[in-house]
Amino acid sequence: MADFSPPFAEAPAHPPALRVFLDTSVIIAGMVSARGAAREVLRLGEAGVIQVYLSEQVLTEADRVLSAKIPTLIAEFHKFLRNLDSVLVDDPTRAEVVSIEGWINADDAPILAAAIKSRADCLVTWDLKHFQSRKVTENVQLPIFTPGEFLENYFGKDLDR
Repeated sequence: MADFSPPFAEAPAHPPALRVFLDTSVIIAGMVSARGAAREVLRLGEAGVIQVYLSEQVLTEADRVLSAKIPTLIAEFHKFLRNLDSVLVDDPTRAEVVSIEGWINADDAPILAAAIKSRADCLVTWDLKHFQSRKVTENVQLPIFTPGEFLENYFGKDLDR
């Protein structure tokens, strides 16, 4: 796997760092691909340009998926986590999860609840079907972006051009 050095040398500093909650899908995509928006989000986190927020469930899920599907990336994933100055958010309580289950499917409710609980500036995910549904957007004030949308909105970068 390539290094996680920041690709946007010309990007201005953003103090204080944006607080960005990452979903498992972004971590997996960023670990698998040597380029692309998810990888850039991980690089920005490792460089300290953004403050990455994670929950225990996100970490457990990422470890489980990588172990089962791409075990050759486990060592790199653990190395990345050691180099990342992330904020580990407590998993939400059962009551916090139940309170939002009407907005999102039961599997994703703990992730959304953790992101809300974290008070992050935004949530970055590839799971648009569930996290950008009408019910979620109507009930949650937390901005939810794909990695590409996040980079475009906060850094003016479009990796698809």
